[in-house]
Amino acid sequence: MSEERKQIPENKMGTMPIPKLLLNMALPLIFSMLVQAMYNIVDSIYISRISESAVTALSLAFPIQNLIISFGVGTAVGVNALLSRSLGEQNAENTNLSAGNGFLMLAVSAIFFALFGLFGARPYFEMQSNVAETVDGGSAYLAICSIFSLGCFVQILCERLLQATGRSLLSMVLQVTGAAINIILDPVFIFGWFGLPAMGVAGAAVATVLAQWIAACVGIFLNIRYNHDVHLAKKYLKPHGEIIKIILSISIPSILMMGIGSIMTFGMNQILQGFNETATGVFGIYFKLQSFVFMPVFGINNATISIIAYNYGARKPKRVMSTVSQALVAAGCIMVIGTLGFEFFPDLLLNIFNPTPEFSRMGRIALRVIAVSFPMAAIGITISGFFQALGKSTYSALASLCRQLIVLLPAAYLLSLSGSVDLVWWSFPISEVASTLISIVLFMKLYRAKIKPLQQA
Repeated sequence: MSEERKQIPENKMGTMPIPKLLLNMALPLIFSMLVQAMYNIVDSIYISRISESAVTALSLAFPIQNLIISFGVGTAVGVNALLSRSLGEQNAENTNLSAGNGFLMLAVSAIFFALFGLFGARPYFEMQSNVAETVDGGSAYLAICSIFSLGCFVQILCERLLQATGRSLLSMVLQVTGAAINIILDPVFIFGWFGLPAMGVAGAAVATVLAQWIAACVGIFLNIRYNHDVHLAKKYLKPHGEIIKIILSISIPSILMMGIGSIMTFGMNQILQGFNETATGVFGIYFKLQSFVFMPVFGINNATISIIAYNYGARKPKRVMSTVSQALVAAGCIMVIGTLGFEFFPDLLLNIFNPTPEFSRMGRIALRVIAVSFPMAAIGITISGFFQALGKSTYSALASLCRQLIVLLPAAYLLSLSGSVDLVWWSFPISEVASTLISIVLFMKLYRAKIKPLQQA
């Protein structure tokens, strides 16, 4: 009887009705993703009260910020994979070494970004803009975020350690703590409340890093106090070659895949800067607004991967295909709602950021054009989860590269030659069509090779 009870939680992915299972597994992930989206957008809302150049500064800084997050999350993915395996093997030493070496690796990453913040932030901005306000504010913002990036890294790893050991509620508490502190501190440092000096764009960075460092301290406390599966101690911070090698083998592909977004954003910023800074600012605001549509879909996708992988391993092809179809419906509904919001209420969304008349005009067109691609993105993202679950990450990588680099940037550049920035936004639907078609072709190939034989067995 006790043995049966132990197996019930493990078997829910093979027995629970798919709609209920998908909802059960996706909701915490969706919440987590939305908190992250809120974190990203708060700075822009307050900064838009300063000037349009300040908004552009944040848009130009975003690729590096995204790269910092990519290193943090990618490394945490590698740590979690090894840690979970070690827990399953009941190897406490390797479990603790995985966590300890994860912190050590992220400390090295923090040193790298600190050096960039000290010596590279200003040249990075001077390379992209000749507007003094944008360069001064942006380089100060990016320098502060980069120099003090260790807080961000520690917070991310503490969240993932709690998730990996089944303490998702504590992980969500940690995320909400960081986001709430950031929201509270932003106006204090940006506008100089309570007798503090008004720091402008740099104040947004101070608020962000303070929130991250406070959340990091809370994360360490939660892991030490409540996460009894992992012991954080000084002796586990010593480099262990084999542990680091395994973590890197898993984390490097994840970092590269997430880093694609930074390359895409940087490339688009260069193309749009050829028009004016308003275009760059509009792109930055779009990117933060769309995260509220895409993040829930990514949450569903992450849950889908686990469900498909389990049922494929259990040789249950009907549940595999049911998961794909249910995920497509859920992601499609979210994306259609997002499209309708962008099409019918662009001014309502843009007005959050105190836009100028030209910013509103350009932003209105951008949101409406790019939103056309959202339903197609639902198909591509869901199919990508299917690829990953069946061990075909190369298929997922190819579709993602087409969507964000191979098709998008050349299309954007060619459309920019027309001299109309309004045409550049059509590069997003074009790249989404190409990526979706490639995804469908690869899906059919993988279905015939992997799923159909199980259905016929």
